[in-house]
Order: sequence, then structure tokens, then C-alpha cells
Amino acid sequence: MSELGQMVSFSSNGNLSEGYLSKSTSGKGIGVIVLQEWWGLVDHIKNICDRFARAGFTAIAPDLYDGKVTKSPNEAGKFLMALNIEATEKKLKGAVAFLKNHEAVSSEKIGTIGFCMGGQLALFAATSNPEIGACINFYGIHPSVKPDYTKLSGPVLGIFAEKDSSVPKESIDQLSNEINAVGKKFEFQVYPSTNHAFFNDTRPEVYDVKASIDAWNKSLSFLKSNLS
Repeated sequence: MSELGQMVSFSSNGNLSEGYLSKSTSGKGIGVIVLQEWWGLVDHIKNICDRFARAGFTAIAPDLYDGKVTKSPNEAGKFLMALNIEATEKKLKGAVAFLKNHEAVSSEKIGTIGFCMGGQLALFAATSNPEIGACINFYGIHPSVKPDYTKLSGPVLGIFAEKDSSVPKESIDQLSNEINAVGKKFEFQVYPSTNHAFFNDTRPEVYDVKASIDAWNKSLSFLKSNLS
């Protein structure tokens, strides 16, 4: 269970949205937005925020499903497809503004990191918010989210799994080509013999401890080098 952070409210286009905030244990740190998988704002995502806080960051995970969570892949798929992208964009902007103005955030620009559905939304946020200076996409996919890579305001790190049928090599190559074609910086790592969602330590059927440790360390280094 999560332990460091708490649920908070933040303004998003005149409405109030909820999110899980975990403040840097060192007092102030780089601001980062953590974007959920299709399951919702589950304990795994909150735990990632806590891990960031222990590493000296201040992290918020906006609740994109407004309180709904599931363990059913069928229901998760329905939640993903029902996600209102326009409303989500406003939530993401609100989360950026919330972090930018938070006393526990020291960085001028904000980072985004997302997993599965959240990976694609992390890219989307980085193309629609100039305040985002670095983006990490863990095996991102969402059929309705089409980021405009010409508007990327910082570099992108892609983390992928070799045995991922949702994001195969062709999709990774296409993403790389599209980002490079508009002169933006994209680096990526494909972890051998891993499956989609290998970073999720609550799913033993896909979790890969060695790849996860390496991907986490790469993510911390990437955010620090681009946002410090």
C-alpha cells in the first residue's frame, strides 16, 4: 500500500480534479506527472509516486477515471475507450499548473512518465504543454490519442518490451521515425525477453525485476539530466 502521499484536489479548466500527490522527502524536487495504466489510479501507480518522492522528486498522478479502478481487462478496455480525450487534456494541463506552482517543486519545467495507456498520454501531454521539458513513455498505446510531435517541448525516452504484441517493433520504429522526422530528440530501450507491462510489480505473470530496475534508473537519470 502507498504511504508517503495523499489525495489532493487541483483546478482543471474551472472544475476540480483529484490526484495522488507524493512530495519529495528532501523538501523540494523536480516535478513529475505519473500517468496510469488502463486499470485506473491503483496502488501500483501511487507507489510509483512514492518511489519518486523517495528519490527526491515531487510527483502527482491525476485520477483520469474519476475514482474508477478495475482488475478486469475487459472493463479496463472499456474505460480506456470511453476516456474523454478533451477532458483528459484539461486535467493534464491542470496537473502541470498545480505542480508548477507547488512549494515542493524546484524545477522550472515538469516531466511526464506514463505506462501503457499512460505512456501515450505522457507523449500527448508533452506535445500540448510547453511547460513539460521531458517525457518518458513506457510501452504506450491508445488508439484515440494522436500526439503532434512537432510540438514536443523536450526530449522523449521510450521504454519497450521485446515480446509486446500491443507495441511491436514496427510501432516502435514508426514512433522513432515520426519523432526524428520533425527534428525532436528520441532515445529508446527495448528490453529483451520482456512482456508488455513488465514494470508492474503487482502482476507477477509479466513483471521483470532486472529490466524494471534498469528502466527505473534510466528514468531517474533522464529526468534529472533534462530537468535539473
